[in-house]
Amino acid sequence: MIKFDFINRIPPVFRNKYLLTVIIFILWLLFFDSNNLISKYKEIKNLNKLRAEREYYIRKIADDKKKLHELKTDDLNLEKFAREQYRMKKPDEDIYIILTPQEDRKIARKNN
Repeated sequence: MIKFDFINRIPPVFRNKYLLTVIIFILWLLFFDSNNLISKYKEIKNLNKLRAEREYYIRKIADDKKKLHELKTDDLNLEKFAREQYRMKKPDEDIYIILTPQEDRKIARKNN
């Protein structure tokens, strides 16, 4: 009698074997399958991150190609680049370097 009393307390909707099968199947797909919902979410998140990185590098490559073309075609741009990046100067010039706090910290870390 105790067994039947327990079964009678379960709502009739949840006693349906087809509904139970569907619920178990959905739970299996959501949590236990190798292609579960959690792993899909992580993969989609990683895919979006990789797409953003791809766009960044595409823009960076385009900018670098543009700079390279300018350096190859114009001597004034080449001289400007050499002065800015490699701190080259003419013999009768003085150079004053102004650093931002971030650049100063970066140089301090390299020296330590």
